[in-house]
Amino acid sequence: MQLTINNETYDIDADGETPLLWVIRDNLGMTGTKYGCGVAQCGACSVLVDGVVTRSCVTPIEVVEGSQITTIEAIESDPVGKRVVEKWVEHQVPQCGYCQSGQVMAATSLLKETAKPTEEDIEYAMLNLCRCGTYNFISAAIHDLAGGEGDAQ
Repeated sequence: MQLTINNETYDIDADGETPLLWVIRDNLGMTGTKYGCGVAQCGACSVLVDGVVTRSCVTPIEVVEGSQITTIEAIESDPVGKRVVEKWVEHQVPQCGYCQSGQVMAATSLLKETAKPTEEDIEYAMLNLCRCGTYNFISAAIHDLAGGEGDAQ
């Protein structure tokens, strides 16, 4: 099976039902995408599949064959992703950082779909869990990206 990840095509020798997360991490050695819960609830494993945020821990590779997959390792090659990372740094969003690759992927997907998201859009799209509670900083960074005012200090 062939997968296109970060604009490179890989021949993958794995069962089609293998979760994308394990292929990314174990087969290809890209460890920026994290394992969190394994049941698509926390979002630490989020990647972009054809520009849409996707939980890779429950996505079989057979479903994404022929798609463009982007991981955190290449997010800055996307102009929106690059801006998200810059604002994450500027707003000092991460604390422990474990969930942040998934948070960046979710924010990038949101902003690619909705350039000027409302607070409701942000709450709906940013469902990833953060044990450190950086939600106000995440919201502020996204509002800043959208040209609005954030609420974190």
